[in-house]
Amino acid sequence: MTSTQSGVFPALTTTIQSLKPETISESRKKELQPLIDFIQSKVSNQQEIRINFICTHNSRRSHFSQVWAQTFATHFKIKNVFCYSGGTEATALFPTVVDTLRSSGFEIRTLSEGNNPIYSIKYAENEHPIIGFSKKLDADFNPKSEFAAIMTCSQADDGCPFIAGAETRIPITYEDPKVFDHTPQKAEKYSERSRQIATELFYVFNQINS
Repeated sequence: MTSTQSGVFPALTTTIQSLKPETISESRKKELQPLIDFIQSKVSNQQEIRINFICTHNSRRSHFSQVWAQTFATHFKIKNVFCYSGGTEATALFPTVVDTLRSSGFEIRTLSEGNNPIYSIKYAENEHPIIGFSKKLDADFNPKSEFAAIMTCSQADDGCPFIAGAETRIPITYEDPKVFDHTPQKAEKYSERSRQIATELFYVFNQINS
């Protein structure tokens, strides 16, 4: 699949162009501002930008956030951005998250199966794929210092009062689509949550002056 000028796959670019960041409320923009400030400070000082999205099980919201953030760094040509995800415990990347991302235009391959499958999640031809699997926030795969810890669920935010090595800790929480897992609305609600996260992270990276 050929990439667009921004580097992102055309099908994914179509999804991005359909987002409506103007629908974000002013109160929500205030919650997003600390992340904007963190990224802008790093860009202005020509430093690497490390962002670890954290949720309880590292299975849904934290992965959506990691994948979309890394994608928008490329889309908006912001260099030296490295996005991660982790949980207070490791479980598995939930399959509906994979299906939802694939339907948005990501190219996804299963690298290994088992209780905690590993996926290659590619958003552009010439960029390294994101390696998606569930892990604890302090796993060796994740940074040990000089990163922003983004708490994507209130349970992890409440249950993890201290994140070792984090420069800053920012709560940007989302409702868990897991509550719809055994309902006819499952696919719709996962897509809805993915689009909400994508819309807000589009807004965040669009605010950065590089």
